[in-house]
Amino acid sequence: MLELTDVTRRFGANIAVDAVSLTIPEGQMVGIIGRSGAGKSTLLRMINRLTGVSGGVISHSGRPVSTLTGRELRNWQRDCAMIFQQFNLVPRLDVVSNVLHGTLNLRSTFSTMFNLFPREDILRAISILERLGVAENATKRAEALSGGQQQRVAIARALMQSPKLILADEPIASLDPLNAQIVMDALKDINEQEGITVVTNLHTLDTARSYCERIVGMAAGKVVFDGRPEELTTEAVRAIYGAGADGEEISESMTSTSLNVRGRPADIKAKVTASGVALESI
Repeated sequence: MLELTDVTRRFGANIAVDAVSLTIPEGQMVGIIGRSGAGKSTLLRMINRLTGVSGGVISHSGRPVSTLTGRELRNWQRDCAMIFQQFNLVPRLDVVSNVLHGTLNLRSTFSTMFNLFPREDILRAISILERLGVAENATKRAEALSGGQQQRVAIARALMQSPKLILADEPIASLDPLNAQIVMDALKDINEQEGITVVTNLHTLDTARSYCERIVGMAAGKVVFDGRPEELTTEAVRAIYGAGADGEEISESMTSTSLNVRGRPADIKAKVTASGVALESI
């Protein structure tokens, strides 16, 4: 269980997150909505500890997270995987190497420097890419992929960490509706099939209603709504987005197109063996 108690973040005189308290049970999929500048990204970055906490306490399964340092902090950031709007891949590295970077906290400096990964990790990375429908791109540079494909590679990298929690910071903000649906379908599948808690920032109400069992609305750094999608009334939307706003005006319709984007694992394994990824002898 993830617990936030009066969590606050100040930047000088500005308060980005203002005394937020939330309890998120294991296995829940939560959408955080609100205007730009509402504090959504800062909140996720504090949970992952990319941004420090000015006040309050963050804990997971009874362990205080907001005060971790050193190895314990690195272990938490492995357990709490982060997915970013701009993917944060290494553009010139091949796709499978980017995914394997999800294991860096578990590997020696020597192995990392020379891009050496155990064979079982490489095969697992390929399996995850296959699940996400991008295995056929395993040997391509990340920069050669479309935005939607890069975001699925970023999700694969997060899964490679074997996380307990996935934080997705505006994962579909830069994607077209079709790719946005594919990415959200992937996150929902991970949540349902793996039981991994997913907390994602979203701009669109329709997306939050369609994919999240719980919606948290933020305005000016505060939580102004916390409930199920069906409880998100027009009044609640106005509290989140301001007077005059309503759900139809500020939401986007998602396409209902269904894709079959599975790769062929036998072909991909042969390609990876010939790629720049080194196999350790077994």
